[in-house]
Amino acid sequence: MSLDSTAPAPGVQAHEVADATLNRADVERLILASAASAAANGAPLVFTDCDFEGADLSRLDLRGAEFHRCAIVEASFFGATLAQTRWVRCRGRQADFASADLVDAAFQSSDLNNTGWRRAKLASASFHGCKLTGASFEGCTALGLSFVETLLVGAHLRGLSFRKATLDQLDFSDADLAGVDFREAIFDGGSLKDAHLKGARFDGADLREVDLSGVRLVDAALFKGATISHQQAAVLVTELGLRVM
Repeated sequence: MSLDSTAPAPGVQAHEVADATLNRADVERLILASAASAAANGAPLVFTDCDFEGADLSRLDLRGAEFHRCAIVEASFFGATLAQTRWVRCRGRQADFASADLVDAAFQSSDLNNTGWRRAKLASASFHGCKLTGASFEGCTALGLSFVETLLVGAHLRGLSFRKATLDQLDFSDADLAGVDFREAIFDGGSLKDAHLKGARFDGADLREVDLSGVRLVDAALFKGATISHQQAAVLVTELGLRVM
């Protein structure tokens, strides 16, 4: 569907777009129209059931926009301003959010597998019930970043800090957690199975509810000062080749 620059297309109201396939030019026109009428009601752009697959939306200013059940597969948001945006039940495999401003953005129940977030600003951003398998968060600004009930299998999270955070049902299986700060964090379920933990810190962390299977002997020393269960201790001792009776 192409949007006319002088009249709204079917499904498009002042700041709402539904059931449309949109490219960069379409979104630029919508941003201009929204800015021109912002004095009237200040409503943000709201996209519902829209298709942005493969679109180049790099460096656009979409702050405060909402995306509901949208397809953003392989779309580029490189360097875009996406602060305070809301993303609900979106499909975004291999979307690129590198260097984007995502401060206070919220993602809920979205498929974001193999997405790129390199050097993105993710302060106070949140992911709830999302799939982030294979996602890369290299070099992000992430103060206050939170994940809840989210799959981070095989994700690249090097150097992030979860200090004093409560980690609710996060699956870090096979993830790259080198240098991650988990000090005083509380793991409420979830998994660290076969995760890469070189240089990670767990001082004061509560690990009693997390799956530690696959932890290698060389990693066991990383848990010094952490709290684990008797069952977990038995698993770690088994790594030494000892039998627990």
